[in-house]
Amino acid sequence: MTRSAATTPTTLFPPADLPDSRGVSVLPSPPAAVPSPGPMWTLQVASEASADQRAGSAVGRGHAARLASVDVVIPVYNEEAQLESSILKLQAYLTDHLPIPWLIVIADNASTDATWEIAQALSDLLPGVITLHLDQKGRGLALRTAWLASEADVVSYMDVDLSTNLRCFLPLLAPLLSGHSELAIGSRLLPGSRIRRQPRREILSRGYNALVHLTFRVGFSDAQCGFKAMTRSAAQRLLPLVRDESWFFDTELLLLADRLGYRIFEVPVDWIEDLDSRVDIPRTALEDLRGLWRVRRQSSAHPPTPAEEEP
Repeated sequence: MTRSAATTPTTLFPPADLPDSRGVSVLPSPPAAVPSPGPMWTLQVASEASADQRAGSAVGRGHAARLASVDVVIPVYNEEAQLESSILKLQAYLTDHLPIPWLIVIADNASTDATWEIAQALSDLLPGVITLHLDQKGRGLALRTAWLASEADVVSYMDVDLSTNLRCFLPLLAPLLSGHSELAIGSRLLPGSRIRRQPRREILSRGYNALVHLTFRVGFSDAQCGFKAMTRSAAQRLLPLVRDESWFFDTELLLLADRLGYRIFEVPVDWIEDLDSRVDIPRTALEDLRGLWRVRRQSSAHPPTPAEEEP
């Protein structure tokens, strides 16, 4: 497994690249444990972390600071039409803009077209790209399998259509690399987000997220955006507890993380709807409602347990 390496030991980017206080759990300035040369943020990992950073806290704990690493998982099912162009675009972007070691993992979950063959060809052609094949269909299953097998400090995923602008990726990673949060998610519903989608999808999305808020009183605004990241330590603790293996996986993961006290950071995103989506909207909506009912019953039956601190 070859991970693309960063070209410089540390890379800085200005605070303007980070979401402002309109996001959820966003600090107005870097936490004290993060080295901050002047007004700039750094992606160099801090050697220590504050006591309240719990399960996903110290990406680079120890006496010597080091560069963290990130895996970017692309779950795919019958995506032969756009897989090649999307991976080429993503690989070029990460090569040019991501200053830490990274790896793209194409996670094929039982495609019946030429997706797997294209994925293998891309892996042979491009550095920093590997493949994972599952015989069973399930987006959530693909993510769980890839993330639990990862050796990276941060695991992430984005949809293969790259609906979310890639310029949002560094702001997504920043709170995890700094030790501020354990999970980071893109939101199409925060102030500052810019989205383009059909009215029907907009109404369904807002209605679903309103239902999540009403039922669970959570702090995050968008459970369904296909643009998320989390620390490996948080992933190792949370993923075995998530039961869904399909589209409700994201919501269940976030509800579980919120219930256990993990810090969730939201980033406003620029997002354009993929009109060639493989999502069966009526079926997915029904599965989501069933999932919400199941998680609600579980929450009532079992009181939450706080996230444990790492030693």
